[in-house]
Amino acid sequence: MSTDRVATLRQQLIRNFNELPLEHIQRAPRYDSRFTGLTEGTVARKLGAGFDVLAPGAQVCPYHFHHVQEEMFVILEGRGTLRVADEQVPIHAGDVIFIPAGPEYPHHILNTSDAPMKYLSISTQERPDICEYPDSKKLAVFGAGERFVQRRDTSLDYWDGEA
Repeated sequence: MSTDRVATLRQQLIRNFNELPLEHIQRAPRYDSRFTGLTEGTVARKLGAGFDVLAPGAQVCPYHFHHVQEEMFVILEGRGTLRVADEQVPIHAGDVIFIPAGPEYPHHILNTSDAPMKYLSISTQERPDICEYPDSKKLAVFGAGERFVQRRDTSLDYWDGEA
């Protein structure tokens, strides 16, 4: 196999999260993580993946569930809590967490320790998807390059603006 072909295959198929820059996502006091997406630029069509480093005492996203996407989290380092279905489930390095689509398993990960938590987040990336946030009563619609977030109590009538 040629060196060019090997380099092309590596670019299309492989990402090393230790070699990618991390974006700091912070909204004090609750949200604080460093993140990199792993899928962009690969040939993956149905899977998305990211690498998160969650600060001690923080979480990465609000409590939510997806209508379409399934998610999986692989805890690489550290420990914390999976808030799921209104329960607090302890998690630690080596755990693999499976979250199906639907309202039965709203979830988020909290780093309840005093050290950073590292994990992979993997999802089916199906679009369009609707995400609901039970704590804040928001709905989000995710499409190809689009995101729309609204509270349930501010929804419009189906016929609003129509002739």
